[in-house]
Amino acid sequence: MLRGRARRASGDEHADPLDAAQERRVRAVLALGGVPQADLPDGVQQVRLRLLERVARGDEAPRDVSAWAAVVASNLAMDWHRAKRRQERIGERLASLRQLEHPSGEDTSVLSLAVAQGLDELPDALRQVVVLRFYADLPVRGIATELGIPEGTVKSRLHTAVRALRARLHEDEVV
Repeated sequence: MLRGRARRASGDEHADPLDAAQERRVRAVLALGGVPQADLPDGVQQVRLRLLERVARGDEAPRDVSAWAAVVASNLAMDWHRAKRRQERIGERLASLRQLEHPSGEDTSVLSLAVAQGLDELPDALRQVVVLRFYADLPVRGIATELGIPEGTVKSRLHTAVRALRARLHEDEVV
């Protein structure tokens, strides 16, 4: 993928700033953050727009566009979730993430649904680090850098979130 100055120098200013893998990752982060499937295309466009605005201002391209896009998507999801505060469409979000090539058994579906419900019940800051760490596959250091918080805070939030999810799964007798 071409970055800021390279794109302008090549004359390809209208190239899509996100490749297919980055777009899938952004969609997954948005979906896991609580954005309904119907709103995912708008969320992806918002991430593109923010990257293009950054380039248009002459700012240097992010060092890791994929990580930057995942964090922006996570922030957009938190904004949407705060505004809407609803816990519907869990099944729809899970269906959008499940790959057709790998159908899951009934036990896996129950577990996936329980985890998704548990994520919805987490405070925004905890859900954000869980999604970025385990679904966007960002390292703790990367999450800390992108969110502008200490690594210890990321670790603490992850620990608290995982403990809450584990308790939820035991409480619901899923595991």
